[in-house]
Amino acid sequence: MFRAALRQYLEEAAKRAVTDGALPDVPLPSVEVDVPRGRRHADYATNLPLALARTAGRPPREIAQAIVDALEIPPQQVARVEIAGAGFINFFLAPAWLHDLLRHIYSAGDTYGNRDLGRRRRVNVEYVSANPTGPLHIGSGRNGVIGDVLANLLAALGYDVVREYYINDAGLLVHALAQSVEHHYFAHFGQEKPFPEDGYRGEYVRDLAMQIVQRDGNAWLARPEEERLTAFREFALGEILAEMRRTLEEFGIRFDVWFSERALYEQGAVDRALTALRERGLLYEQDGAVWFRSTSFGDDKDRVIIRSNGRPMYYAADIPYHLNKLERGFELLIDVWGVDHFGDVARVKGGLAALGVDTSRLEILLYQHVRLRNEGELLRMSRRRGEFVTLADLLDAVGRDAARYFFCMYTPSVPMDFDWQLARETSQDNPVYYVQYAHARISSILRETLNHPVGRALVAPAVLAGGQPFDLAAIRDADLSVLTHETEIALLHALAELPEVIEIAGRRREPQRLCTYARELAEAFHVFYTQCRVLSDDRRLTMARLILTAAVRLVLRRTLGLIGVSAPDRM
Repeated sequence: MFRAALRQYLEEAAKRAVTDGALPDVPLPSVEVDVPRGRRHADYATNLPLALARTAGRPPREIAQAIVDALEIPPQQVARVEIAGAGFINFFLAPAWLHDLLRHIYSAGDTYGNRDLGRRRRVNVEYVSANPTGPLHIGSGRNGVIGDVLANLLAALGYDVVREYYINDAGLLVHALAQSVEHHYFAHFGQEKPFPEDGYRGEYVRDLAMQIVQRDGNAWLARPEEERLTAFREFALGEILAEMRRTLEEFGIRFDVWFSERALYEQGAVDRALTALRERGLLYEQDGAVWFRSTSFGDDKDRVIIRSNGRPMYYAADIPYHLNKLERGFELLIDVWGVDHFGDVARVKGGLAALGVDTSRLEILLYQHVRLRNEGELLRMSRRRGEFVTLADLLDAVGRDAARYFFCMYTPSVPMDFDWQLARETSQDNPVYYVQYAHARISSILRETLNHPVGRALVAPAVLAGGQPFDLAAIRDADLSVLTHETEIALLHALAELPEVIEIAGRRREPQRLCTYARELAEAFHVFYTQCRVLSDDRRLTMARLILTAAVRLVLRRTLGLIGVSAPDRM
């Protein structure tokens, strides 16, 4: 909140300085407003004069003076402005502006931190999209949280967001699944059916076969193989997708669109895309296969797009799939992929570029793999060998809140070790417990006010049900000038940062910033709580500190909500 306002004041001052002739008319760089370490020297600072010095051809301190002279900031917002060091501009906020923040937070409520940067631009965020050949594993959990939280952030920034799951229900993988089920079906009746070389060995495959046995008996033994495999494929896909949906809903993830890869083939979209690439001279035949000239678009070598057996590579469908999204009116496409798909980025973007698409409209966010640790031991997982921990297993063991928070708190671009044991702890070492405990502690304080001789006259009974303790009129009329303790000021500054965190996390596709912020806000509250008594005999101070405390609860709940984690009132 404060940073955005100061940036605007600086931009306007620089333009006025140019108009007045105090600065040359040169392009204005991006205006950055930062928090000096520990706020020892100022509340906020900018290096704008240093950034302007080269193009303006003036000493930084001279530029700083010209900008400061042109600043027009209400004195109730900024108490003083100073030029420091080689050309920094320091800002010291007026207490009244900090106190007005609380009124703004209450007025905004659960929309605090929202911005209209997106201006309702339509964005498609596609994530999870795990092959429907078995239960979701924990890597899909990380994918899901990154995509879901990013979608939440973009919605908060004013974009019209659609969440999409791409079902890979065509090709060799689902064929191998059908053959794997067939093997177990025949084995049940004492007949041999070779297990496919690339088959799936998990116990769930045997369970699928037994469900068919219970439903149809031995009716499929004598049926034609193609008919049988088609039926087994459809049954297995239906059961696995239904289980995926259940697990994802338990994980707090719901999609607006479930898009079938097979539909692209049935509608001729894949053939049309291949024909268009061929007409542009971008496909050629070699060694019995068809190759795509992906080196023309930044790939390190050309890639097979149709195998020698006539089956297309899966990225052959990815190209028309993204065309389909654009045809549906989306202005920006964001895909969340595992790092093992790094090599596919150039192929898909190259195919789209070859067909005339501006590839800046497609962002592919790659995340690193997840390793699971339990009491320090690294667990190795493989879906094909049937040796993996499912997302459902993880949710049963640690719960949705811990799973989502842990997946969110790591930068997507670095591998993560999911500490199973830590996620189950009910201690301050567990980061999600630490943040949730701050929320619950505040709720407890607010409930306690109803039994306090001063507090019970100030708050509404709605606090017992987790509701807001004050109406806007009471907050508007309250004397907040008594909030002067250093921990109170630190807490106010922390509250002010959420809009900035939401914007940066959304723009840079860094959802982990929400977890960092939640932890820092919870820590600031715990420090305040140990040094400042909320409920006292001083009516003015009690009222002000209750308003501050309830604002922290509101902002914590808002932040946890963006992560998809609950904000409990009791723990």
